[in-house]
Amino acid sequence: MRRVLVTGASRGIGRAVALAFAERGDRVAVHYATDSAGAADTRRRLPGAGHAVVAGDVGDPDGAQRIVTEAVAALGGIDVLVNNAAVAPSADNRHSVTEVDFPEWRRIWQQMVEVNLFGAVHLTYGVARHLIDRGASGSIVNIGSRGAFRGEPDFSAYGASKAALHAFGQSMAVALAPHGIAVSSVAPGFVGTERQAPELTGTSGEALRAESPFGRVGTPEEVAAAVLYLASPEAAWASGAVLDLNGASYLRT
Repeated sequence: MRRVLVTGASRGIGRAVALAFAERGDRVAVHYATDSAGAADTRRRLPGAGHAVVAGDVGDPDGAQRIVTEAVAALGGIDVLVNNAAVAPSADNRHSVTEVDFPEWRRIWQQMVEVNLFGAVHLTYGVARHLIDRGASGSIVNIGSRGAFRGEPDFSAYGASKAALHAFGQSMAVALAPHGIAVSSVAPGFVGTERQAPELTGTSGEALRAESPFGRVGTPEEVAAAVLYLASPEAAWASGAVLDLNGASYLRT
């Protein structure tokens, strides 16, 4: 039995990841920022006992440290961190350089970098120090994005923050390996979460499904399966990896 902190677990990929760990007998701290009802629903769905719900803004450095402290207290420790919480692309934060003014450009960049990158940075620090102080091995898995590689012209802050997250994870893989801590990342393509459901209707949905030669989009459960593997002791040798999960919709060279 391991103790797992999953950030942004009130729905979507985070919920699927929390369920995957709980179904294997692990105890999970379900983190949320604002969706308390969603987090409570995730908690109710988890099989087994000893799970917890923790709240906090990962974009606030002090808040990130409180999340770690509360999860440690609730679970009795943390063995696995999944950095999933993120500000995802949406109509509200589209920021094509030709369409937004500078104050809006700066606001969106600030928000995405604070949550998507610095949030994971500060959580990783807290969990890594917790593991090192315990003299324990562990795993950290970052949820990145295909957009880090192919470019996101209308959401450049998102693509840049995820590329930086991948690079940060690889740096930590080298830094933390002597302590028995493995760090890796997954880079999903389009995933059919509840939030993305409107995008999958009509012609936009047809175009999204056509991006993959499989003729469909990914599922949260497929991402969760990859996270489960990378967080396992058997995957320690994959530390530093960035695993593409995009149905061959974008191939890196």
